[in-house]
Amino acid sequence: MSAPSPKHRCKPRAARAPARWAGAALLMSLGLGQHSAQAARPMITDDARIVDAKSCQLESWVRRNPQGDERWALPGCNPSGHLEITAGGARLADGQADSLGLLQGKTLFQTLEDSRLAWGLALGVTRTPALGATEAYGYLPATWAAVPNRVYVHLNLGARRDTVRHTVQPTWGLGLETVLTPRMGVIAEAFGQERGRSQYQGGLRIWLVPDRVQIDTTVGNRTGQAPGQGAERWFSVGVRLLSPAFLP
Repeated sequence: MSAPSPKHRCKPRAARAPARWAGAALLMSLGLGQHSAQAARPMITDDARIVDAKSCQLESWVRRNPQGDERWALPGCNPSGHLEITAGGARLADGQADSLGLLQGKTLFQTLEDSRLAWGLALGVTRTPALGATEAYGYLPATWAAVPNRVYVHLNLGARRDTVRHTVQPTWGLGLETVLTPRMGVIAEAFGQERGRSQYQGGLRIWLVPDRVQIDTTVGNRTGQAPGQGAERWFSVGVRLLSPAFLP
């Protein structure tokens, strides 16, 4: 695992993205109308990093729940150097909905190359066709290099709006990323994105090919489960592929 870990290594010129990029992301989100896409990889708490300028990535993972499997694929690119655009979706193990689509824009106002604290803005929408449901969401991702090149703390604060029920709900996430070796690290987080108790998960992050191919594995559960209760426990494994710069 290299530090900082992806998306992929943030370029300094993305640090002071002009306000027009944040405005563009906002207009995209409002114009299209969430589920919570601090989406994952398979961590839910997002980091304040974006894929390199002119490069793309594919984040995909399988989450095995007692109710069945979720399969996610989220390709994303950064054609301008300032705005990472992600468009993808999931096949869900849900009795009411079997698929979900997602579109998100994310920009940074400060990167870890310029400071020990990086932060930005992400806005997007999700669509569940079987339910006719659209959710819009936004959050502020922040990453603090508590120990440079070794320990990173991630914080997300945001909200999601159900355009069918016309309700707004706050969302949050707190994550920890610790580099053990250049190819391996430990990841852990707690987050709240649904009404009720918060959830948590943790696992390993492994670089098969440095800065190009990454594997994440996690196990998680909902808080407040009594010993021996595993009805909401899950296991996930994810793969992230990162390209060199190739866009015009």
